[in-house]
Amino acid sequence: MAADLIVRNIGTLWTPKTAKSPARGKEMTEVLEIKNAFLAVKDGVILDMGEGDGASHVGESTIVHDAQGDLVTPGLVDSHTHVVHYGSREYEFEKKMRGVPYLKILEEGGGILSSVRATREATPEELYRQSKQSLDTMLRHGVTTVEGKSGYGLDMETELKQLRVQKTLDADHPVDIVPTFLGAHALPGDFKNDRMSFLERVVDMMGTVREEGLAEFVDIFCEKNVFDVEESRYILSEAKKRGFGLKIHADEIEPLGGVELACELGAASADHLMVITDEGIAALKDSDTVANVLPSTSFYLGSDYAPVRKMLQEGVALAVSSDYNPGSSPSENFLFTLNIAAIHLKMSPQEILNASTRNAAHSVKRADRIGVLEKDMAADFVIYDAQNFPYVLYHFAINHVRDVFKNGRLVVHNKQCVWEDTT
Repeated sequence: MAADLIVRNIGTLWTPKTAKSPARGKEMTEVLEIKNAFLAVKDGVILDMGEGDGASHVGESTIVHDAQGDLVTPGLVDSHTHVVHYGSREYEFEKKMRGVPYLKILEEGGGILSSVRATREATPEELYRQSKQSLDTMLRHGVTTVEGKSGYGLDMETELKQLRVQKTLDADHPVDIVPTFLGAHALPGDFKNDRMSFLERVVDMMGTVREEGLAEFVDIFCEKNVFDVEESRYILSEAKKRGFGLKIHADEIEPLGGVELACELGAASADHLMVITDEGIAALKDSDTVANVLPSTSFYLGSDYAPVRKMLQEGVALAVSSDYNPGSSPSENFLFTLNIAAIHLKMSPQEILNASTRNAAHSVKRADRIGVLEKDMAADFVIYDAQNFPYVLYHFAINHVRDVFKNGRLVVHNKQCVWEDTT
């Protein structure tokens, strides 16, 4: 069958072996490697792939793209971001450098609450422009799917504004956005003496979010001085009743038991996990919940890294994501997150590829379409200015991505976004 697109002269094609389940244990070290490879694409999905030049799939209208002997991987999946927000928080940077704890900054009205004020004041157009710029940067670094959370509104009007802007961006932009409602990201100051009323308000928000199709998941920040385990149980249980998938920020600063709650309720992922306990690791091992670690946050805050080697040794399904946000991970460079995973988490190139594609796709329930290069999967893939993936991890803080294809469409060429020119 003739293809719409043939990518040939691929020096090395590197992909996880299967998308059927999250990789665990030994599977995390396994990849399919094809030398001198081609990819054939038809109607936005992979028609065929293998060694050679794919000549049998070339027709009169087939576009042929030369990979120049370089590396191809699946499109990267950044499965935890706060991409739609307004403003920045560089004025907190000096406090962080002086060692002021994050929870102290939050108590003083900074942190999440600062971004809440800025996002409440921003117009939808301002939110759209800033977030589109971030998505373009992510795309240029090889990210073709992100999970995007609300949570900088903490009221009905702003939460809906964030989610509606995100829905418009998902329709307009090549990067697919998996939407998450994070109404319980922090406790607004005017609810300090009536926590339950705020939680009930979050549940009320879920109805409108569901009616408008604005989110697939509901998340909550389970942390000391934010929301405890029983408050998290209430929000997530109500979300589950309404048909949402579940996520949780857990064990970031203090281990309260949020990981165990995630596993009990069947959450898609438990995220952060810097101070996860042995009990939490055991719960993840015996569950379908993906452990989503965010090493850029630890790097930026100078805090502990999640005990990834121990989790991998115990057979936990593990993903890596950026946690792009204005306060604790203000960088859209997902490749740098992967550099940190190699250097500080001691993950191998094979483990990092599985964690940032296959397992990340499972953590957002999109593994039936993305995360692996194989026949009938989405033609989301990246061509690097590198001949192998270890080089991408070794040569750190550099954007090695040259070309990006989304659903078989060239959206980044020679490191520049070209998608607006081809709509």
